[in-house]
Amino acid sequence: MALLTACATPTGEPTAREGEPTAPIYLVSHGWHTGLVMRRADIPVGLWPEAGDFPQAEYLEVGWGDRDYYQARAPGLWTTLKAALAPTPSVLHVVGFRDPPAVYFPASEVVELRLPRAGVERLVRYIHDAHAREGRPPVAPLGPGLYGDSRFYPARETFHLFNTCNVWTARALRAAGLPVRDAITTEGLMAQVRRLGRVVQAAPGG
Repeated sequence: MALLTACATPTGEPTAREGEPTAPIYLVSHGWHTGLVMRRADIPVGLWPEAGDFPQAEYLEVGWGDRDYYQARAPGLWTTLKAALAPTPSVLHVVGFRDPPAVYFPASEVVELRLPRAGVERLVRYIHDAHAREGRPPVAPLGPGLYGDSRFYPARETFHLFNTCNVWTARALRAAGLPVRDAITTEGLMAQVRRLGRVVQAAPGG
């Protein structure tokens, strides 16, 4: 029980004091995967150097996952099994876009959360620290991403069955100060976040 409680303990206070400005962040469900979205203008200058790779973007989405599976256009059985059963290298997927998240992702559930400035800074620092950095930033991308103006970047942690993209996202939200537990599945994470924020766009058929 103590372990479960610790896994849900935020690292900072997520609630803004009265009159304190807040900024929106968004959690986007892509079915098996989740992405975190924030306004580029809310990112503290210099704290996430790779954000500078998207100068025309109003929003940035970031996701994390298995390096081979995430980058594969059509992952085969071996790639899928390897990602699930063995610790493997990981990547960050960053997308820059201009439309609001619900417009850019019309077929995805989108939940808005509000964070004080300190919460946004902690979230961005978590993303910064997730990059595998050798030498001076910014990190060179591995290649183009899956859609739109996007890129893959090498990441530090290893991916495995109990450290999935949704677990990574839950820990990012917890770093921002939100009381979110690790969740292996997308629905396990989205169910928590719906209670903490506002559903901007429901899942198709929801």
